[in-house]
Amino acid sequence: MKKRKLGFLEIWNMSFGFLGIQFGFALQGGFMSRIFQTLGAEIDDIPILWIAAPLTGLLVQPIIGYMSDRTWHPRWGRRRPYFLIGAILSSLALLFVPHSSALWMAAGFLWILDASINISMEPFRALVADKLPKSQRSYGFVVQTLIIGVGTWVASSLPWMVSKLGVSDSAESGVIPMSVKVAFAIGAIVFLVTILYTVFTTSEYPPEDMEEFKKEKKKKNQFLPDIINNIGSMPSTMKKLGLIQFFSWFAFFTMWSMANPALTEHVYKTPAPIEANYNMDNSVEKSAFDTANTAFQKASNEVGSYMGIYGLSSMAFALILVLYTAKRRINRKYVHMTSLILGGIGFISMYVIPSPEYLALSFALIGFAWGSILSMPYAMLSSSVDPKKMGVIMGIFNMFIVIPQIIAAVGGINYVSSLLGEKTINAMLVAGSSLIIAGFCNFLITEKNAITYQSEAYEE
Repeated sequence: MKKRKLGFLEIWNMSFGFLGIQFGFALQGGFMSRIFQTLGAEIDDIPILWIAAPLTGLLVQPIIGYMSDRTWHPRWGRRRPYFLIGAILSSLALLFVPHSSALWMAAGFLWILDASINISMEPFRALVADKLPKSQRSYGFVVQTLIIGVGTWVASSLPWMVSKLGVSDSAESGVIPMSVKVAFAIGAIVFLVTILYTVFTTSEYPPEDMEEFKKEKKKKNQFLPDIINNIGSMPSTMKKLGLIQFFSWFAFFTMWSMANPALTEHVYKTPAPIEANYNMDNSVEKSAFDTANTAFQKASNEVGSYMGIYGLSSMAFALILVLYTAKRRINRKYVHMTSLILGGIGFISMYVIPSPEYLALSFALIGFAWGSILSMPYAMLSSSVDPKKMGVIMGIFNMFIVIPQIIAAVGGINYVSSLLGEKTINAMLVAGSSLIIAGFCNFLITEKNAITYQSEAYEE
């Protein structure tokens, strides 16, 4: 099927739901460790508490990709039903997460939240490949990245914003501050509204051969054999991108799980107070605990706000690429390599910055890597796979995202960080080194169509 080129507004509409998805991910990534610490988690236990996130991605995304490839409804299309189901579940989970009263409850809600977000997210990646001709793939994924950048920036700053409006950062021991609860409620609303916008403003192409499609649907479910077969026959470009993804996502999982404890301790000098170290029956010590806890919560707000800058710089990165790729081709390989190395430098710089304000520069550099991670690998991959299997391939590709996160969660971060010493900030050095390794792995990409696909304006 020859697909027509889409205008900017059409691409914007089909990607707008990612704003809500990123609200969910940014709130999860920026504040779940803070919630865990508030509920009494030790720093060394934080990565394993995050295990729910990558595990759900490993299970959910290939299943949803496979199911959406085999779905068609005359009104709702192929991917949009999954957007909607995921949005409803994610919004409910976002409302409940900050009201957790125990550590096990917060970890359970993280499991539900991440699974729900994944139901919406995976089909969005496939939708870009479904709707756009190859010459617009880079452009489409970059527009998606632009929207993700906006979501990351705003959502990461929400607790800080609502705190500035007078919502309290103070709370009793083991209670999540109201500023976080309000931020998550806003995120729930944005998630649902933006997904609904995409669902009602975007159409989808029907299967090219409807009769053949119906015959395939009637066949006995071959989910596991199909998944295993597609894993075994994945193109070489996908395998090479998988290695790059491994080191990239190990780095970002390290940031999401450890940046708040590392930066509040190393940069702000306000680590989360441990209740066991205070005699809460003594009014003086209880007051000291409350003061330390409020300082930690306020520092966490600022860390979250600075983390939002990586969304802002990824947005700027994406905007430049949108303007450039609209009419010109790019070398995806070198764009991705340079961006990842800059992000690695951003992480490493956190170890030596003299004051918190310099975190803005660190996260700005990280934003270049984030913007590239969300666009270049998918643009390179989509030029190398069968369009009929785009959903399941994107789901399998997600394995290269979640496996490094699982390894990081079950001890990878703690082990590698401990080789550098006992300081929590060493986790950011590990993240930086991992991202730089990912950058140099781009030299493995040699396939011409993956490296660059010439714009139709320049095609012969």
